[in-house]
Amino acid sequence: MKYFGIVLLLLLILWEGCGGVPKFVLPYEFRTIEKKADFIKYYSTWVKGKKFFLDPGHGGKDRNNKGFRESSVEADINLNVALALRDLLVLAGGEVLLSRNKDTTVELKDRSLLANKSGANIFISIHHNAAGEKEDIWTNYTSTYYHANENDYEYEPCQRDLARYIQRDLSYSMRNSGGTSSFDGTYSDYNIYPGQGFSVLRLTKIPAVLVECGFTTSEYESDLITIKEFNNVEAWGIFRGLCRYFKNGIPEIKYINTKDTVTKDSLNISFSLQDSSGINLNTLSVFVDALNYRNYNLNGKGGLLIIQIPSLHTGNHTIRIIAANKNGNYAFPFYYSIFIPNNMDK
Repeated sequence: MKYFGIVLLLLLILWEGCGGVPKFVLPYEFRTIEKKADFIKYYSTWVKGKKFFLDPGHGGKDRNNKGFRESSVEADINLNVALALRDLLVLAGGEVLLSRNKDTTVELKDRSLLANKSGANIFISIHHNAAGEKEDIWTNYTSTYYHANENDYEYEPCQRDLARYIQRDLSYSMRNSGGTSSFDGTYSDYNIYPGQGFSVLRLTKIPAVLVECGFTTSEYESDLITIKEFNNVEAWGIFRGLCRYFKNGIPEIKYINTKDTVTKDSLNISFSLQDSSGINLNTLSVFVDALNYRNYNLNGKGGLLIIQIPSLHTGNHTIRIIAANKNGNYAFPFYYSIFIPNNMDK
């Protein structure tokens, strides 16, 4: 009997060391069916009617990241998480499109092309990372990427907002911290490819982020991410972040036709800025043809923005407006094109 106990203990140790099912903590809402259902029902108020484009990274001929012991194929895990996230968003009343729903090849440029044609509000590319050094089996953290740096014209503040919400709840749900080189676990994609960033973020025109849930090359994480229930936990983290993001509101910017005045010397053009929590006037920025422009009047309560632009030459011009609400969420990218006809120069 004594020897049987010793053998049993050794078998248990070997089981843990050879890929036994690792333990993980379920999110609070997973503890009962009712808690999860109540959460989804509550946040459906803000998710309902939203359209999401999910992009499970890699797949098809791109199955190179096989992780620790080659047991955690990133392409498959990305798809598992994306499908679980799709189901959650649909339950909350959202509409979901995917770049792929099986193990097939989708070129990088086509992922963005499909997203841009989809009419979706949000693009999320789902990935799992890999350490650069083959012998590194310890590195493991979550990270969420947005495009460009703050001082770049192409930087969209709303994308960083989205990244922060997703990163916070994904990290918490997985019990996996963000990387130490970022205060909150979010990163510009210029950190990876300076001046260019990730193709799927650079070429996608709707608000877009790329999530690296964890490291396939981590000895610990590689076992977790092959478990379907844990993929559901990853999806829940992203879903939870999206719910809280939309609950805090997205300012709406619209062109309004209020007798715009156009002469050869000036243009007065009007827009409305609306949000239930109010607009934070300190966040307002106006650009005309990529140049920061300060000649405007804003009625803070009514949300009427009137921009006075002198001496525009013949041709096309672009007005860009950036503003956040009082909850800190920035409006989706807003660009308005105008054309000054030739006879205005005379």
